[in-house]
Amino acid sequence: MNRVDFDDVKKEALTDTDVREEYEKLKPIYELRKKLTALRKESGMTQEELAEKLHTKKSNISRLESVNSKSSPRLSTIEEYAHAMGYELKINFVPSLQQ
Repeated sequence: MNRVDFDDVKKEALTDTDVREEYEKLKPIYELRKKLTALRKESGMTQEELAEKLHTKKSNISRLESVNSKSSPRLSTIEEYAHAMGYELKINFVPSLQQ
């Protein structure tokens, strides 16, 4: 049985205009969540340890990091998370390629 290659499936799916548009809309939050998880792991902290530091529950940290979460984190939450990892939050705006 041949294994399906995710990159091939993604490439094929993105040929559909509707799929590509939705993918582009979701990309920033997906990348943010991946970055938050990477920062925590680089710091050597578990979700439990971070939750304790932020005076919250592990489930809240898990939801914040989950790419499948339906909720959007508040900017203040992202900033607190960054500070707990020893980072400052910077926001950058770049020109849109779609004009």
